[in-house]
Amino acid sequence: MSAAGARSALASSLPKGRSPLAHLLHALNQPLTGLQCSLELAVTGSHSTKRYLHTLREGLELTCRMRILVEALRELADAQPSQAENVASFLLDRLLLTTLDELEPVARENGVRLQVATGVPLPVRADRDRLAALLFRCFESALSLSAKGTDLQVSAAAEQGRACVTVGWTEETVPEYSPFSRPELGLLIAQAAWEQSGGQWCLVRTGNRQTRRLWFPLEHGQAPEPEDAGGQPCMP
Repeated sequence: MSAAGARSALASSLPKGRSPLAHLLHALNQPLTGLQCSLELAVTGSHSTKRYLHTLREGLELTCRMRILVEALRELADAQPSQAENVASFLLDRLLLTTLDELEPVARENGVRLQVATGVPLPVRADRDRLAALLFRCFESALSLSAKGTDLQVSAAAEQGRACVTVGWTEETVPEYSPFSRPELGLLIAQAAWEQSGGQWCLVRTGNRQTRRLWFPLEHGQAPEPEDAGGQPCMP
């Protein structure tokens, strides 16, 4: 199986709702199968030097993709919450704004505009440093995937006893799923760690538009009442 064949097979067979770990293991199986098939064909009979060079190049490409996926699997394993987590109360909306401020230079360099909308304060109880790292990974990956000259839209609001963070961006073209994209892998790892921290995460794709919705339980199950009616809802 060629590298392109592995990608198309994965794109057509990957079911929705698969866990991040199963997602990565499934993705790893594709280049492994491709490499085995390529090597088996190379040792059956005699081939031209050109054919052997082609097999070696394809094997190197598949090996590189496997290495990236194995690195992602290791990072996913390392993302397990530890007993030493520093759990405390803080405002998720303020953490959101702080994280986006840190990424403003990256957005300018990529030619992407940041649009942020927050409503009422969103008190949560968790490991602040851990959630900050996850949000940073999510936004950084989204910026890498965003088409130049477009907007990365981020909003935060209260929704049925949970904080809801919505992140939406436009990619260059209608994306063909590729498990080998570092930004996509970054989002996958951030999703797994976010869910391990007690949150929820979902993905919606519409053409070349990608939207991620992240929920996290509010402390005491509710947000303070807004001072006015200007709160921004989560984007659909």
